[in-house]
Amino acid sequence: MKVFLVIKAIISLAFGVGFIIIPTVTASIYGIQLDSYGILMARWFAAFLVGIGLICIFASMAADSRLQQGVFLSLFIADTIGFINSLVSQLSGLMNAFGWIIVAIWLILALGVGYFRFLRKGSPRES
Repeated sequence: MKVFLVIKAIISLAFGVGFIIIPTVTASIYGIQLDSYGILMARWFAAFLVGIGLICIFASMAADSRLQQGVFLSLFIADTIGFINSLVSQLSGLMNAFGWIIVAIWLILALGVGYFRFLRKGSPRES
């Protein structure tokens, strides 16, 4: 569980830093062109990704199972929404073929968080 949170933190922080420092380059990898308003939105999105990354790091070190339970439930909901949004966007043609990478990342993160929150023995819900 701790390893998964650290992996999620690394992914969130990497994308967050990319969208803070070079939002147009990061978005263009996926075929998305940003105007000045898009850059603003990308940097707000990046702030949330950095926050999620830090929450994952601190939650991985937490001993309070209630805290972990809340964090995992929140991440599950957010990652599921991210997966649905990215899948609809990809199927609508808003991203190029690299967009499938984003769809896969959101799906893997949602399934991983869901597994640790709802299915794994010794998960935060059992404490």
